[in-house]
Amino acid sequence: MAKTQDFTATLKDMMGAFPVDTTALEGAFKSTATLNEKLSGVALEAAEKSAEISNKWTKDTLAKLSEMSKAKAEPADYAKAATDFASASAEVAAENMAAFAEIAKKVQTETVELLMAAGKDAAEDATAAVKKATNDVTAAAKKAAAAK
Repeated sequence: MAKTQDFTATLKDMMGAFPVDTTALEGAFKSTATLNEKLSGVALEAAEKSAEISNKWTKDTLAKLSEMSKAKAEPADYAKAATDFASASAEVAAENMAAFAEIAKKVQTETVELLMAAGKDAAEDATAAVKKATNDVTAAAKKAAAAK
């Protein structure tokens, strides 16, 4: 019966001739972790500001409701209180929606800036890694050719 050839030693020699540099992977991991940290910071800051706006809006609304719910001397005063409440609520809603829009705009701007910077850094890292890999492979190929 034919015996299959053991390629273990050959494969080991071949892999040893082309070493793998893990520093590029480590660098990519660190870059990704840093980017995620910055993006999380942007998101958390926006969430905090949004919560502050919502909290203030709720407190203002409750204060106005408290004023509206007080007993009035004349029936017409109830209509006026309801009209004043609705008018004030619409005004505050417009202000708060504008504040939310500003937060969203800031988040969008900061996110785009972070992603563009990360893209630039990734391109530079990739270029450096390819140059290093090319040099390593060329050196290994020359070494293998010289060993023959």
